[in-house]
Amino acid sequence: TMDDFNAPLPSEIFGNIETKGYESTSKIPDVQDDACMWTESPDKMTATLRIPGLRGQPSMCLSILTATNTLSITAFGSIVWTCVLRGEVKPETVKFETKDGPDMIPTVEFEVDKSEFGERWGGFILQIGENSLL
Repeated sequence: TMDDFNAPLPSEIFGNIETKGYESTSKIPDVQDDACMWTESPDKMTATLRIPGLRGQPSMCLSILTATNTLSITAFGSIVWTCVLRGEVKPETVKFETKDGPDMIPTVEFEVDKSEFGERWGGFILQIGENSLL
């Protein structure tokens, strides 16, 4: 019947599916730098950030600050880039690594567990923070 076609699919079908995408890290709406590559699974989010505004910064000077719904990157202890995440995370589960990247743009690898298992965000960045210097 038509009701069978309109019924929602069981969540078990999508249990282990990963989704991936790219998003801009710029506050300027017309700039699509695709500098954030994210991967979403039912329990965690991972992101690789290559923010053009960090060009020339040594990777060893970068660090991450994470709250339940924000991610901030610091350089030499000062916040230089912030974003609001599309969902809530468990900050105590954060893992990150910074590396020197091509074109003198450092690469930040970021991984964190979601607050709610199975919740789908459909992306990583909801909004670039107003305190971003880049």
